[in-house]
Amino acid sequence: MSFNSLFLEPRKGNTAKNKSVRKAVSFLVAILTLSIVLFASFATLSYQWNWEAAFRYRLKFLDGWFTTLKISSVSFIFAFVIGSLSTLCSKSRFLPLKYLSLLYVELIRGTPLLVQIFLFYYVIADAANVQNRYVVGVAIMAIFSGAYISEILRAGIESVGRSQLLSAKSIGFTEYQTFRYVIAPQALRSSLPALAGQTANLIKDSSLLSIIAISEFTLNAQEVNAITYSSFESFFPLAIGYLIITLPIMRLSRYIEERLRYDT
Repeated sequence: MSFNSLFLEPRKGNTAKNKSVRKAVSFLVAILTLSIVLFASFATLSYQWNWEAAFRYRLKFLDGWFTTLKISSVSFIFAFVIGSLSTLCSKSRFLPLKYLSLLYVELIRGTPLLVQIFLFYYVIADAANVQNRYVVGVAIMAIFSGAYISEILRAGIESVGRSQLLSAKSIGFTEYQTFRYVIAPQALRSSLPALAGQTANLIKDSSLLSIIAISEFTLNAQEVNAITYSSFESFFPLAIGYLIITLPIMRLSRYIEERLRYDT
């Protein structure tokens, strides 16, 4: 095979020959390039690796990973509900509700998550007498991500062309039927990449919950580092653990996006 046929993507309209071989070889080249860069970078360090010390705390890593997975999963469910309600409120004709939604979105998106965690945990949760830090952590992540999901859904709804709405009205669709059969499928399809990205961000942002002593993945890795003094050995599993969660989400999003794709 020539260089062009092996590494260059075929132009549209051309039949892709040996497609699987091309993808496999190109992927291996990319992995090899990244490995060489990392190896060359670490080769300049006089670092004594101590994987045995970190391996002794493998159950602590695993426990933190499952805690992060559970917190992120529950938080996303509530975040999607909050974001959907906020989107509906932003479209409401009742102005106080509309501006309350706008205020919520702008305040959450315009302030750091770290500040919000301190405010919710040490002020609002304390005033409400909520002592369970895991419940508070889920609520914080749900409210934070809900604001971003609200904007993602709003943009998806507004991306539907006005001509399609007029066409639905002309054939006698009710507002519910228009939303169900015209707006929702297209809005969901256009929102999927951003929703997948926000889900991955939620999982990674949950690492900040370590500041309120929630024993999630990042806090457990920090504790292992403090005990063993093995920084890289403690944080490499952290990176891999997050990738194990986020990569399938991104791939699933691509798959669903392809299944829902159609000409408009």
